[in-house]
Amino acid sequence: MNLAYTVAEQEFRAWAREFLATEIPAEIRERYGRGGDVVPSDFRIVQRILNSHGLATPSWPVEWGGKEWTSVQRHIWADTMQRMSIPEPLGFNVSMVGPVIAEFGNEEQKKRFLPATANLDIWWCQGFSEPEAGSDLASLRTTAVRDGDSYIVNGQKIWTTLAHHADWIFCLVRTDPSAVKKQAGISFLVMPMDTPGITVRRIDFVDGGHECNEVFFEDVRVPAENLIGAENNGWTMAKFLLGNERTSVTRAGHTAAQLARTKQHAARTLGGNARPLLEDPLFAARIAETETELLALELTLLRVVASSADGKPNPASSLLKLRGSELMQAVTEIEMDIAALDSLVYGTPDPVDDGIASPAWARAAAPAFLNHRKVSIYSGSSEVQRTIIASSILGLGA
Repeated sequence: MNLAYTVAEQEFRAWAREFLATEIPAEIRERYGRGGDVVPSDFRIVQRILNSHGLATPSWPVEWGGKEWTSVQRHIWADTMQRMSIPEPLGFNVSMVGPVIAEFGNEEQKKRFLPATANLDIWWCQGFSEPEAGSDLASLRTTAVRDGDSYIVNGQKIWTTLAHHADWIFCLVRTDPSAVKKQAGISFLVMPMDTPGITVRRIDFVDGGHECNEVFFEDVRVPAENLIGAENNGWTMAKFLLGNERTSVTRAGHTAAQLARTKQHAARTLGGNARPLLEDPLFAARIAETETELLALELTLLRVVASSADGKPNPASSLLKLRGSELMQAVTEIEMDIAALDSLVYGTPDPVDDGIASPAWARAAAPAFLNHRKVSIYSGSSEVQRTIIASSILGLGA
């Protein structure tokens, strides 16, 4: 196939760049581009601006705010936002629970949740992983027992990203412990985070940040009307959600933008020969190799996008997630090597030895490196992705 954009697609990309540069506040783009901490207000501002123009949920059904864009146009839109360092609409809302409700929810649930989800009036978080059910998600133990018009939920979720900001959580829960296949006894349940019996406990990261949490459920009563789809059909919805998620977390545009900034830092940082690191042949070769591998990922992503016009999850999304994770980590490693000793002064005042200030980007290099260790685990670990690739793409073990 031809992997070059058509004239119409190039015009669409130019329009996207102009719109985003005009409508999204420059201070948000600059702050996000520097790799600053998550600012919830920034996400709400951006998503509501986009939603006011009908652009927050382009992949949703048209009747619920979607656009009749091609899969390539949707890719260009997301890629442009990443390259321009714009906070994308909250993935939990737009790429995860929103499409699930639109596909499997009843009409009352769609009317209740989808407009608020699109406008970030509801901030969702994802209750999937558990202490002994992460990569092996089907082993989850959180139970939901039917009691009249409600479910009583007990158990624990972990690594629940941004749960401390969330208004609602969507959970996989076990509703049939006796099911022969453990996947067959799982349901998809949603509930407000302020429901009595829900406790959120923060998890402090090694980089000093707070993104994830433990969430505990103790006799939490949830109305049965909050069950999405049929009881014990949650695994189907989980696979649908994760197929969308693994394509979106490739984040090739984000990695390309970060690599471009890294090259700028290398051009301004002197190496051992008193010349910029970017002029060192070995270091330049390392940058070039990463750029080449990123280009290969981008072309593969475009090929998958162009061949997924039917909207069905593509098993190649596992390949994209795997390689995307590796390249995101590779760029943070390069950045930390450029920063060298300056990467070790995170959290200290600007002046360091002899009154020489460490650049802000350098002080952020080590936390970014540490934080990005997570990308080879979330949305299915690299080991899980390799298993999917082996079975679903290569046909091994059949």
